[in-house]
Amino acid sequence: MAFEIPKQIYSGTIKTVTIGTGPKAITLGGETSYPFYVFEGVMPNKPRIAMEVWDRDPGEEWAAPAYAAIKDVAKDPVAWAQKCVKDFGADAIALILNSTDPNGDNAPAEAAAATAKKVAAAIDVPLIVFGTSNIEKDAEVLPAVAEACGDKPIVIGPVQDKNYKKIGAAALAYGHTVIANSPIDVNLAKQLNILLGQLGVKDTNILVDPTTGGLGYGLEYSYSVMERDRMAALTQEDDKLQLPIINYVGQEVWKVKECKLSNAEAPHLGDQTKRGILMEAITAVDLLLAGSDLLIMRHPEAVKYVKSIIQELAG
Repeated sequence: MAFEIPKQIYSGTIKTVTIGTGPKAITLGGETSYPFYVFEGVMPNKPRIAMEVWDRDPGEEWAAPAYAAIKDVAKDPVAWAQKCVKDFGADAIALILNSTDPNGDNAPAEAAAATAKKVAAAIDVPLIVFGTSNIEKDAEVLPAVAEACGDKPIVIGPVQDKNYKKIGAAALAYGHTVIANSPIDVNLAKQLNILLGQLGVKDTNILVDPTTGGLGYGLEYSYSVMERDRMAALTQEDDKLQLPIINYVGQEVWKVKECKLSNAEAPHLGDQTKRGILMEAITAVDLLLAGSDLLIMRHPEAVKYVKSIIQELAG
């Protein structure tokens, strides 16, 4: 008698969200089972990878191995974005408006919006525009970006409970998708999704950002919350959690000391380039196993590793 694997029955389905337009538009979600449990359900849309591009030269703020990969285009976000698509195979671009940080350059909303418009026009893959997570500044910058890119649907975020009305309304007006960010808590994530829905933002225009921790720096918290999110969505029919998940991996991984310390500073940790790439790749794979649909990554070699694993697991 042949052995038959016991199968769980799922009552929920992850809703789909399509970002971008044309032949390189991406559809996220659609799963009817836990991540990569293709023996129990379907995973019609494989997880995808966006690569981060800053709107200013990160210089020494980035660990040397990560900066080396983009140093020839670091001063030009348009060229940087194009390199990520053409040379590194990015499925999408995540433009990080770091220059608008009030604790840094504090660039005006108009300048950030102009940069976003240029990048959007220069690439044929979906564009994600990410603020600095400063509630007041993002509420000023992201609506300006939404208007400037009104002729091409993009993704904007993070949207938080204290600024969702202003950013959500702008996204609604111009047909953009929003990234709903909450601080590692399932109930807060659900609440924000409800608030956006009441504002008029459709589920087909919401990605969930549960807040991401890097390997050894809070990953276990992110992982647990994402698991609970997926359990509620797929087995408890919680329709406010049946949305694709996005994780900003690159920044969280490459800012830690294990990635930033050079070979001379920490010879006991092994080669800096290898350890950084592996930390990013391992964090990304862990998040995929927890339910991530879209990863924002930094190093092209880490992207390559993770893409091969997605292909192997999803078939």
